[in-house]
Amino acid sequence: MKKPKLATTSMDKSIAELANRTKHRKLAVWAADCAERVLPYFEERHPEDNRPRKAIEAARGWAQTGVFKMADVRKAALAAHAAAREVEEDNAARSAARAAGQALATAHVPSHAIAAAVYAATAVRDATNSSDADAATLKERSWQYQHLLELAENS
Repeated sequence: MKKPKLATTSMDKSIAELANRTKHRKLAVWAADCAERVLPYFEERHPEDNRPRKAIEAARGWAQTGVFKMADVRKAALAAHAAAREVEEDNAARSAARAAGQALATAHVPSHAIAAAVYAATAVRDATNSSDADAATLKERSWQYQHLLELAENS
């Protein structure tokens, strides 16, 4: 059986419900944290390409300052997604780069944070031996939930 394009777990609904109750900038921090956890999957294979890292840095910058320039956000987020398209068959690296792009897109639309987290979990799944992939994905989603809960409580 072919694995789904994106990783799904029993935690998905709980994470989405918590995200819907979390402040916008906290979601951006969370999305950047999720993306940064899996960034090594991209950077180890493509060390010369800093587009995903720049997207995460821009997301953190927006979360700190609230300064939003759509042209800059769009350019950096799309650059991370372009990096994802260029990795060819490296699924973990692709998902890590997409997580970075979605993390930055959170500055524009809060629900992109959920996509960043899903792409991060997908990167974990795709980087893990298939017999352990479900457990690794669930462990990542559990971390994501707990981390978002901590951020939301410290508002």
